[in-house]
Amino acid sequence: MRAAYIEELGSPDVIRYGEIAPPRPGPTDVLVDVLATAVDPVDAYVRSGLFRTHVDFPFVVGRDLVGTVAETGPGVTGFRTGDRVWCNSLGHGGRQGAAAEQAVVAADRLYRLPEGVDPCAAVAVFHPAATAYLALFVHGRLHVGETVLVAGAAGNVGSALVTMAVRAGARVLATAAARDARYCAELGAAEVFDYRDPDLTERIRAAAPSGLDLYLDTAGVNDLETWVDLLALRGRVVLLAGPRTRPVLPAGALYMNDRSVVGFVISHATPGELAEAAAYINDLLGRGVLRSRTIEVFPLSAAADVHARMEKGELHGRRAVLRTDLADG
Repeated sequence: MRAAYIEELGSPDVIRYGEIAPPRPGPTDVLVDVLATAVDPVDAYVRSGLFRTHVDFPFVVGRDLVGTVAETGPGVTGFRTGDRVWCNSLGHGGRQGAAAEQAVVAADRLYRLPEGVDPCAAVAVFHPAATAYLALFVHGRLHVGETVLVAGAAGNVGSALVTMAVRAGARVLATAAARDARYCAELGAAEVFDYRDPDLTERIRAAAPSGLDLYLDTAGVNDLETWVDLLALRGRVVLLAGPRTRPVLPAGALYMNDRSVVGFVISHATPGELAEAAAYINDLLGRGVLRSRTIEVFPLSAAADVHARMEKGELHGRRAVLRTDLADG
């Protein structure tokens, strides 16, 4: 089969495109004919070695896929040949990735795609949407009526956070570039602040005089000294980005106000947590309320170039999707 794969860790240049042996499903696995896969920042972390995980070479890159069931293992129930399915947890923990014509997926990590949902539009949201769900409801412990601040609200994960928090009954504040303020407001943010505003902290404090119940940063700034001071009693910070940051921890302000800071990466989510997120995502997809702002579609052969563009910041606010049925180019 054709695949985008690596034989060593490194820069986008190590990605190869060509023929490798197709995978074979085990007793509880499903073989999927892949139609499309998305390119996520975590793919670059794994490919480069920044995110340490078990990798068997040749290693197929990629986390998410949408496709159809080609074959099921003898121990699999609930899936039949031809079913439209998706997954967002390949390419980590010893699992081969999704950027290939076929992929093996453990049955407990595979979900049905709702009828009538466009596969490319869907694969573009799986990873950021699942990240947003788990950040809000599992790690952030969001409750109805709470005040949430989403930093980087116009991005892929940020926009999903705003959408889900608003639907959960939270009051959502957002920071973003000034040009993205209207977009964030359309998603449901009650107030949107320019992240470059020198008075940003005081503006947030004025908008939430009782403090923030939940602060989520998708930009990786991780300024804990400032954020923790903005929290309400028992307020929470969830860290979702910035693997190289080394912020100062304001321990006194944390323990004296029952506040907390938790790190979260979706790669460590359990199959049960991922399935819970998938059910929520499928419901929103079926309702047509969950979508990426902009999607760019490329052939699978363009994987190395797309990784390079992503690392240069050229895909900011956009989602790159690789399709297996497009001509190589």
